[in-house]
Amino acid sequence: MPLSPMQAKPKSVLKLTEVKPEEYCCDVISSALRRSVICAGGTVAECTLSYFEQTGFIQSGKMVFILGVNFPERNLVKASTSANQCTISFFGIGNSGSSRLLARFHIHPTCKVGELANKQVLDITAALSEMKIENDLRRQYLDDIKRLKETGTYRGRRHALGLPVRGQRTRTQIKTAVKLNRMERRL
Repeated sequence: MPLSPMQAKPKSVLKLTEVKPEEYCCDVISSALRRSVICAGGTVAECTLSYFEQTGFIQSGKMVFILGVNFPERNLVKASTSANQCTISFFGIGNSGSSRLLARFHIHPTCKVGELANKQVLDITAALSEMKIENDLRRQYLDDIKRLKETGTYRGRRHALGLPVRGQRTRTQIKTAVKLNRMERRL
């Protein structure tokens, strides 16, 4: 039984663009390989079926994939890129970083992910791949804290003890600092 195109789930970006009134072309953009695989001619079902037969991906709902993270088409672009407004987001990009990214590519903040053109998705993917986000940024934080501990600085000792680092009082209300200074255990 042929698989429907709405069940496709690649690791990268899947966008549908109209070629003829009743034929569609499936562009599968691989962010890891930085190349585009284009099925010329044929319907969406034929293009996605041939692609997924070659790669062996499991098929699921219609999403836009950016750097291995899938975003439903109904999500706002700003909410999808900034970490404060959405559960699916990139660590290290807040509201201001998201606003700068959208302004750089002339994307309105209320635009939805499904309304983005392929070029805009590629531009966002390229810009995000140049930034230090997700695990790279977490690793840098851990390395900075490790360096502070190894050099024996006051801040390093406070991190090691799980106490407030930036001069907060310790007689009361250190529960937040004890929670936040556990970065090693979260990874």
